[in-house]
Order: sequence, then structure tokens, then C-alpha cells
Amino acid sequence: MTASLSDIDRLANSYFHQRLALNPEEATSVGAPDADPGTWSDYSPEGCAAYTALAQETLTKLGTLKEQSPADSVTAAALKERLELDVELAHAGETVGVINVIESPLQTIRDTFDMMPRATAQDWDAIARRLASVHHAFAGYQQSLRARLQGGPVIPARQVEQCIQQAERVADPGTSPLSALAEQAASFSLDSGVVVGTATVEAQHAFGEFAQFLRTEIAAHTTSTDAVGRERYARFSRLFLGSTIDLDETYQWGLDELAKIDAAQRRIAQQLYGDGVSVREALDRLNADPQYTIHGLDSLRTWMAQTASQALEAMNGAYFDIPAPMQRIDTNVVANGTGGIYYTAPTQGFTRPGAMWWSVPAGSEDFHVWQERTTVFHEGVPGHHLQLGLAVYLDDELNDWRRMGSWMSGHGEGWALYAEQLMAELGFHTDPASMMGVLDSMRLRAARVVVDLGVHLGKDAGTWGDGAWDHDSAWTFLRHNVAMDPAFLSFELDRYLGWPGQAPSYKIGQRMWNDMRNDARHRAEARGQDFDLKAWHMKALSLGSLGLDVLRQALEEDDETADHNPTAPKVA
Repeated sequence: MTASLSDIDRLANSYFHQRLALNPEEATSVGAPDADPGTWSDYSPEGCAAYTALAQETLTKLGTLKEQSPADSVTAAALKERLELDVELAHAGETVGVINVIESPLQTIRDTFDMMPRATAQDWDAIARRLASVHHAFAGYQQSLRARLQGGPVIPARQVEQCIQQAERVADPGTSPLSALAEQAASFSLDSGVVVGTATVEAQHAFGEFAQFLRTEIAAHTTSTDAVGRERYARFSRLFLGSTIDLDETYQWGLDELAKIDAAQRRIAQQLYGDGVSVREALDRLNADPQYTIHGLDSLRTWMAQTASQALEAMNGAYFDIPAPMQRIDTNVVANGTGGIYYTAPTQGFTRPGAMWWSVPAGSEDFHVWQERTTVFHEGVPGHHLQLGLAVYLDDELNDWRRMGSWMSGHGEGWALYAEQLMAELGFHTDPASMMGVLDSMRLRAARVVVDLGVHLGKDAGTWGDGAWDHDSAWTFLRHNVAMDPAFLSFELDRYLGWPGQAPSYKIGQRMWNDMRNDARHRAEARGQDFDLKAWHMKALSLGSLGLDVLRQALEEDDETADHNPTAPKVA
């Protein structure tokens, strides 16, 4: 941040960089020099406690500082909300021994290597040292898992079972995503190849030992219950939204949204194939249609890159002002993966560009572009790439924490769903098949709301099961409502069960983004002005990732103080 720093900016930056020093993996992710890139976080209970102590210390200091500007008010409100919840979660035991299929130390240790630079001998030395010390990272994590068994909360058996399989895949040289590192290092230099090769074997052995630890020490002491209950769920919902919602109203809203989407899909099914054709039959026909299918991972990567580039060109200038460094987005396909599709933000200075990643399960070779076009808009432009990339770019307007350290799922994933919706509104899905893909994506996200809240709150499954929602009734429901390969969908369900509150944050966040846009439109009309969509986009994204309550308040206050001819931030 090149502008003058306030005391609150300095505190936010201090907190963020101290957090990075405790978390070398996060430092790697954002490309910051705050930690040795060849080391790992301390995943032990003591290491977890250090984060809580930092949060509490920062909260105490924040309470002594005065806000000097509207930007300070936003930072203070956002930082206070995050830190208070971090402390609350820690006191509830939710930060020690976390284990699930998508966002726990196991996946962080596995996936961090994807983001490590590989251009110099020093880079390869860091990779080798990190590989060779994987067993140290797992040793601390094992301590935390043992502590969680003793003090709670309970560990779900399903998450442990799936994590055993994930760890075993990394341990097996034939399926391990780490296996390619030695070959890549050898192409840099023979010495690097030898060192990295040896360290890779050590890391794979550590993953195998961790799988055995889970099987012998943890699995027998887990619970077969997936639901976390209302009290725990309310905390997780706040974690991912930065807002407190009516959980029961939201569950019913999810059901209502699903019914609306189903009706829209029925209309398109008839448009595509005539009367009497069901949504499921239409989806099956689309999947069987060669014009909507691409084959092989290389073709998938090429199609992703072309689609992302076309979207970027169409959006720039018309609906967003996209800075030059952001006019590049990398696309990556990871073989033998989990089924996840995600985005990684650029590093400071854009030394590593923003990138889309598609982690493809073993054996998956056919991909349906009617279904996935909207996913590229979600992960790329105008989705995560614009949202996260712009925050990184605005180093003269936002402090480091707001640019790189305050990710909020409801904000980020809600924006990405809003981006999908926006592309449909703007006419980028004129082909009914492509529009069916948009609706299919919307249906998945609405189904998530129902399943996630239904299972974890113990709602009645109705016709989908006998009594309360559980894994089996949720699986039946998802298979009926979601046109996704069973291998991908199985991972999706396990993710919902093990990461409560995160999956609904997409659709709920989109709902809140739409509410904020509608409110801004009404405020403009009340002032006798036309609503400037591009200006609103740029203003909202220029605030960085915030809790949705803080974001709403910031946008409302900005409108109250704006003149009658607001302009977008100068980011071009």
C-alpha cells in the first residue's frame, strides 16, 4: 500500500504478516516472503494456539485505535468480525485437529507444492526441503488429532475414511501428484532432480504413514454421525458468510429456488427436444452429443484457456475495467485428482498470475462443455479472477490484509455465482444447451443449500428418506437433482458433510450480492440517476473480500456520501 498508512492499516498489516510467519503455506499461496518456503506450519495444538493468541492480541490493540477515514471504518469492522469469530471457534475446539476431504492440513500439505515457484535452484531447494519435512508437518497434525479425540468435537468417520484414501493416493508413486516433481526438477538440473527425487520418496512415505495413523489410531474412535447440529452450524455459517442468517428461512428458500430452477430446466428440455422430454433425459442427450463433448486433458486445458480469454476480452471496458496485469489467466489440469475445480489468486506484483485449476479424478477423459462453460466464468472472468486479482492489484488503495488475507467464502463464491448469472443476463448463453448448463450449475448450488442445512440441522428429509436427512437420503436427492458424474458428485457430498456451512455460502452469497445490487439501483433511482452497472461492479470489488454485512454497510455508506456523478476506481 503506497498511500499513507493509518494506525488501523498498520495493525491489519502487522496481523497479516505475523499470520503468514506462522503459516508458510499461506505465505507461499500469496507469494509473500514472511516465512521460509521450505518449511511448514506447526499443526500441533501449540501451533493452533499461537493463531488464537495472535487474534486476541490484535483484537485488544484494535480496541485502542481511532478510525481516521471511511476506509479505516471498513477495515476495523471487517477485522473485528473475523478475529472475534476466530477466537470463538478456537474456544469451541473447532481449530484443533480439523479433518475433512477438502480443507484440512492433509490437503494443504498435498496441494501447496502446486503453487511453489520452480524457476531457480533456490526454488527447487525449497521444494526439496519441504518434501523432506512432510513427516514433521504430519507429526504436529497427529498431536492435534489425538487432542481432538480427547477433548472434542467429535471426528466423523466418513471424513477419516476418505482422507485415508487421499493420503494413500499421494503415497502411491503411480497415483501421487508429487511423482512429477522429480522429473521436472531433473529438467532444470541433474543435481536438483536427484535431491528432489529422494525427497519425494520421503514425502510419499510420510503420506503412507499418515494414512496408517488414521486407520489404526483415529478411525476406531470416530462417530458415524455426519451432522454437527444447530449450535456448531451457526458458527460455521457466520464463518463463511460474515453474516448471521435465519437458518430455517434459508432452508425453505433453498427448496423454493430448486423448484423454480427445475421449472426453467423443464422449459429448456422441451425447447431442445420437444414435449414429453424430462430434464434428466435432456441432460443425458446433451452428454451423449459429440458437439458438446471434448476428449482428453490437453483438450480440456485448451478449451478452458480459450473460453477464459474470450470472456476477458468481452468484459473489459464494457462491464469492468481490467488492469493490464490481470489480462492473463493460466489454466491447469491436474490428473488423478479429487474432482475439485478452483482458482488461485496472483501473487503480489503478479509474478505468478491468477490460475484456474481442474483436479480431474483418475479415468475421467470426457468433458461436457454445455455444462462447464459457466464454470469457466465462475473461476475466471468475471468471477474469481476479477475479484481476487483486482484486490491484489490495488496495492495503493487497500492494506495487505484486505488485499490478500481476508478471503470470505460468501463474498467470493457468492460473487462467482453472481458472475455466472451476469453472463447469462448479458446474453453469453444463447445456445439453449449452454443455458441448460447455467441452470444445472444453479440447481447444484440450490441443492447444496437444502442438503447442507438439512443434514446438519437434522431437518426432515420428506420423500427423500426415512426421517432426518443423512448421507443416504442426501445422495438420493443429489443424484436426482444434479447432473454430475458420480465420481465428482460423491466427492461433493463428502465435502458438504465434512465442511458445514461452506457449500451453501455460494448461493446465499449470490442472494446477498443481488440484494446489494438491487438496493444500489433503487438508491440511484431515488436520486434521479441511471444505475451505472460497471461503476457499481468496480466500487464493490475495490473494497476487497469482506464479510457480507460489512460489505453491505460499506456500499450503503459510500452511496450516502457520494456525489451525483460517481466514477469507478482508476485501475486501468
